Amino acid sequence: MPELAAELVARKVDVIVTTGTPPALAVKHATSTISIVFVGIGDPVGTGVVKSLARPGGNATGLSQQATDTGGKRLELLREAVSGLRRVAVLVNVRNPYIPLEMKELELAAGKLGLELVAVEVRRVEDIVPALIAIRGQVQALYVPGDPLIFTHRVRVVTVALAGRLPTIHNLREHVDAGGLMSYGPSFVHLHRRSGDYVDKILRGTNPADIPVEQPTKFDLIINLVTARSLGIEISPSLLARANEVIE
Repeated sequence: MPELAAELVARKVDVIVTTGTPPALAVKHATSTISIVFVGIGDPVGTGVVKSLARPGGNATGLSQQATDTGGKRLELLREAVSGLRRVAVLVNVRNPYIPLEMKELELAAGKLGLELVAVEVRRVEDIVPALIAIRGQVQALYVPGDPLIFTHRVRVVTVALAGRLPTIHNLREHVDAGGLMSYGPSFVHLHRRSGDYVDKILRGTNPADIPVEQPTKFDLIINLVTARSLGIEISPSLLARANEVIE
């Protein structure tokens, strides 16, 4: 990513749009002058991309996915769906600087919910399958944080998890479309559409330092009943009633 960011900077583009925390940080380190519009950063302040949500400062602004505020909610949903849940694995890309922030929130939430978390660390795509195979029989479910590497290889993640009969929860619906059990989070399609407005403002002369970071106001719960049946999980009517979409 640093090489790709440097290439864009060398081309002297007017605006660079990024998705996720690692690309945003790569571009932020590569230029202090070209405007940056980021989409879907979990914690733009905590990761140092902006100074504050209301006054970003510098050359970057965009849309947060507010992931650090929703990790606990995902654990609650997972516990509600999986009867007798006690141990949950968390798939962690250790190269993503945002993940430690989400882990702190998850650990606090897990303590309140009576859950034990097991970090499953990966650094590259080749680590995913062996890491998930290694935890079979040791945990009862898998929490998958938002991460570019994991998202790109979501089919691989879901396939191995299902083979190990592990129910999963994600922040993006695309994982559920690939066979994951549930997702809870903002719509990335909507976030990307909104990013176009940010680019438009910047191209018309507005300083990104003066454009507040937007946080999502609508969160979707997606449940894959096909996956639930294959895992022998019965989703309660109350949980199904709260879902924005049920895949049958």
